[in-house]
Amino acid sequence: MTEKLLLINDLAGYGKVALGAMMPVLTHMGYDIYTLPTALVSNTLDYGKFEILDTTDYIAGTLRVWDELGFSFDAVSTGFITCDRQSELIADFCAKQQERGVPVFVDPIMGDEGKLYNGIGRGAVEHMRRLVSLADVAVPNYTEACLLTGAPYAGAQGMSESGVTRLIDCMRRICQRSVVVTSAAVEGRTAVIGYDHERDESFVIPFEEVPVRFPGTGDVFTSVLMGKKLSGQTLEDATACAMHVVKDLIRKNQFATDTYKGIPLERYLGSIKR
Repeated sequence: MTEKLLLINDLAGYGKVALGAMMPVLTHMGYDIYTLPTALVSNTLDYGKFEILDTTDYIAGTLRVWDELGFSFDAVSTGFITCDRQSELIADFCAKQQERGVPVFVDPIMGDEGKLYNGIGRGAVEHMRRLVSLADVAVPNYTEACLLTGAPYAGAQGMSESGVTRLIDCMRRICQRSVVVTSAAVEGRTAVIGYDHERDESFVIPFEEVPVRFPGTGDVFTSVLMGKKLSGQTLEDATACAMHVVKDLIRKNQFATDTYKGIPLERYLGSIKR
């Protein structure tokens, strides 16, 4: 039977990001996809001008209706969250899912390059800690891991091997299961670091960056990671596969004239396998 996955994230009208990136990838991987938009966004924020419609009231009503109808899911993924009330609603929902044995994947979208995104206050960090504490797999980037744990942000020079161990240990105090930290720098090399609670193993996977930025690549990464992990791969293998897919997509599109709209994923789904 096809697993039913619930994706909780924003939906952009223009651009392959968030739900617009996750839905085609996970559908192609063979999953039955359901969505709960946290916001409707006119276009990717990279363009500098945008309109955002907060859907918190809609989420509250939808979760109530779904509960009354007895809907269930085989896994849940959370991404961008607009406000504290929305965070509380989603965390309460995820807590109930965890009690039922439903795996929860959390991408705690809050910041990058050592700082919070514009419009996100410090209070969001505390709310996100609760959501991360409910995750079977938490997938912060390096900045978000530092914000969640209070660890110092090392910047371009990166962490030492002992610094990697300390950061993972700090994340494990919040998320007592598995953790994957993206966009980390380890002794001068960019890497993804992680801990698999099922195997009680840590890992560091270095990679070479392709010098171009596309919005939505983090959503693709989380999607492939989630899909591969749910299909039975180890967390390290699922992470390595997600890294390979993202790098391949960036390379194939690195000379695009408009990178702000993200990668046209539907053209490349054939290279992503379950």
